Amino acid sequence: MSIRIAIYGLGSIGSLIAKHVITKPGIRLVGGIDISTDKVGRDIGEVVGLGKSLDMSVVHDDNAVEVLREADVVLHSTSTHLDKIYPQIVKCIKAGADVISTSETLAYPWYRYPELAFLIDEVAKKQNVTVLGTGVNPGFIFDTLPAFLSSACVAIDRIHIVRSIDASKRRYSFQKKYGLSMTVQEFQDKISRGEITAHVGYAESIMLTSYMLGLKIDRVEEGQEPIIADKYMETQYFKIQPGQVCGVRGYGIGYVEGREFIRLELYASVGREDYDEVIIDGEPKLKWRNEYGTAGDIATAAMIINMIPRVYKAPPGLITMKNILTPTAIIGNFTEW
Repeated sequence: MSIRIAIYGLGSIGSLIAKHVITKPGIRLVGGIDISTDKVGRDIGEVVGLGKSLDMSVVHDDNAVEVLREADVVLHSTSTHLDKIYPQIVKCIKAGADVISTSETLAYPWYRYPELAFLIDEVAKKQNVTVLGTGVNPGFIFDTLPAFLSSACVAIDRIHIVRSIDASKRRYSFQKKYGLSMTVQEFQDKISRGEITAHVGYAESIMLTSYMLGLKIDRVEEGQEPIIADKYMETQYFKIQPGQVCGVRGYGIGYVEGREFIRLELYASVGREDYDEVIIDGEPKLKWRNEYGTAGDIATAAMIINMIPRVYKAPPGLITMKNILTPTAIIGNFTEW
């Protein structure tokens, strides 16, 4: 017996998920859903770049219900903001399928979308299915990882997390949404209009971490500003002149009783060193550092895939990574976990 999987959204991340899902014992892919006219009707294997046919055609979002009804779990990867994807999530739930989504704002939706979070939880419980938002960030680096590391502390005064990324190594869509080669004014205009986003989820990660630690956050600050090139730079996709944007510095700060408790910092720019670092000031003090940096795309796919049996067995409703017992990779058969 296998856990039947449908993939909703076959962009860069959805395609990567599909490539690895079909290699996992105990999982069976039953369909793929998208809205792109150059994908609908084509074989999934061809669309995701497997180099072979899977004898399954991509179906349009409008005709997704039949595929969704075949699935035990839907791996959803279409967009960031919950108000945009809410109809898709509800469609999956009403088809009777659990949902694991890469939507950053679904990782802790009570912050930006409390009403939608309530509705999703209500309909999920009614349909006896589970919904989880996760990924590499939010979902791991800025929240689940530091929360897990804190289990070695008896007291915590402050948590500081830094994620440093060489933007030149990332895919085109990543570089575009971080504003590479834009003027400062163009970057600021596009950010304010929501035409580019850079990173989304500082507040979600802060709220999720505090939720895991049993803390009440008083307020959250978050912001992003461009990093300006001081020399000519070039990536596979962009030519960046001095004075143009070569990356982004972003931050999120969570306050407890008026005092800074959690600080998240993200630096993503061309040529920057890749690393992730978590520092916990407490008893005892703790410093964790990944000198390789965490590869965003494959790590997101891994988080989504490794949550499948956990979500499949979880109680119904809208859950978070707090409800996942010790996240790990799953090496063996997913049905035997």
